Amino acid sequence: MKLFPILLGVALSAATAFAQAPAGTPAPSGNQSALPIFRATLPGGTYEVAIRAIIAVTSHEYVVDAAARVTEVNIDTTGQLLARFYYIEPVTPNTPLGVGNAALEQAQRLAREALEKTGQDVWKKVVKNYPTTTHARTVEYRLESKEHLNSLYTKAEEAFRLQRDTRVTIGEKSE
Repeated sequence: MKLFPILLGVALSAATAFAQAPAGTPAPSGNQSALPIFRATLPGGTYEVAIRAIIAVTSHEYVVDAAARVTEVNIDTTGQLLARFYYIEPVTPNTPLGVGNAALEQAQRLAREALEKTGQDVWKKVVKNYPTTTHARTVEYRLESKEHLNSLYTKAEEAFRLQRDTRVTIGEKSE
């Protein structure tokens, strides 16, 4: 009879612990954490956020000063930090029958090559002009290709929609 109170206590402790575990929380395995997160490893740094804090994942495109086309992905959270990932490219004017496009593309290629030689290739870096383009509580990552940006959006949207722990590596640090 002395064994019964001990077994009852162990059973109650186990039941209490089980009842306190959030429903649907996956057990950590491998590189996953106990808290489902979205983690993006990029050439410009690493972005990591708890999945439960994500309230929106968006993608849109716009033109800046008729000179650059920006494709942007934003991850909005319940916190105070907005994550902005973007790909920027020069706007190529559409001319009838493609006349002049080849010359324009050649000039842009030569300009990029010249800038790369000086180490000042602004097309590969996040560029800010204080205070005009400084966004308080915004972290920005510039991606090397539209394909990389689309891949990041797909993974972030899937993590948000399915509430699943997700890791993605994009760009130079890709495996």
